[in-house]
Amino acid sequence: MKKVAVLALLFGSSMMVSGSIEAGDITAGAQKAAQCAACHGKDGNSIDPQWPKLAGQNEKYLLKQIEDFRAGAKEAGKGRAGAQMAALWAGVSDEDAKNISAFFAAQATQLGAVKSEFVDLGKKIYFQGDAERGVPACSACHGINGKGLDAAGYPGVSGQYPEYAIKQLKAFASAERSNDNNGIMRDIAVRMSDAQIEAVAHFMLGLN
Repeated sequence: MKKVAVLALLFGSSMMVSGSIEAGDITAGAQKAAQCAACHGKDGNSIDPQWPKLAGQNEKYLLKQIEDFRAGAKEAGKGRAGAQMAALWAGVSDEDAKNISAFFAAQATQLGAVKSEFVDLGKKIYFQGDAERGVPACSACHGINGKGLDAAGYPGVSGQYPEYAIKQLKAFASAERSNDNNGIMRDIAVRMSDAQIEAVAHFMLGLN
């Protein structure tokens, strides 16, 4: 139980940008974010589940992902693989990146209906975790409403497409994705069964 508690406290530290940041300019970000619309939608609510929703995502978390895509997969824990995203952000200034992040953070996330077969298990994992497997409750760091915590850089998960969430959790579990500080997400995801990953991912789609 102690290990579960420790993991719960550390869960979101994998998603942090070092130091404090000043809020970006939403109006300026709206203009610059046009280049993201093709995949992520004009307001950050993508229409294709293979691309994540950025609407309502925490600004600090978005900035960290931008930094990590720029770094690429050069070093585990300090980069995120994705040639297309790396190329896109390579030519964007730090100021524009901050403003774009502020714009998406200010948008409303579109929720979806949760399939009934995923409600019970998804709710259990999100709010209680699985002590036997050493899986902490997702709500410990992502909040009871799934909005995350911007000050700490913990991402929002409410309304995210299940397909994308499943892909990322499995990428952490296999260590294909490794831009989590201290390997916290990798340590948690690898403990989850496929059924738990699928259920909690679907549950978060309608979490509010």
